[in-house]
Amino acid sequence: MDEAKFKESREFFWTKHAIAKMFFYGLAPSRVKKIFRAPDRTEEGIAPRTVAMMQKVGKGKRQTEIWVMWQKGKNGQKKIIAAWRYPGTSPVKEIPIPPEILAELSSVLKN
Repeated sequence: MDEAKFKESREFFWTKHAIAKMFFYGLAPSRVKKIFRAPDRTEEGIAPRTVAMMQKVGKGKRQTEIWVMWQKGKNGQKKIIAAWRYPGTSPVKEIPIPPEILAELSSVLKN
């Protein structure tokens, strides 16, 4: 995946953390943008003032979910903070987050 695909646009701003996670999980920018057009579920993000959206992928035993956490940025841009692939089906209830992960996310949001 080429980092040139992540150029800043009027609609999206990609954080370095999000780009690194997308490389790790093999997610293309177009796949992440597709989640904004038709999310299967939308929840409050784990970090303050964020939103998490999900779309189901796959069928049968190999079903996964692709999640995107974002926040409304300057000039109405969507600031993509993180994107990840969740194996299986995630619970709908609130998921407990370890404090060290919350600290990492808050440092990403400050930038």
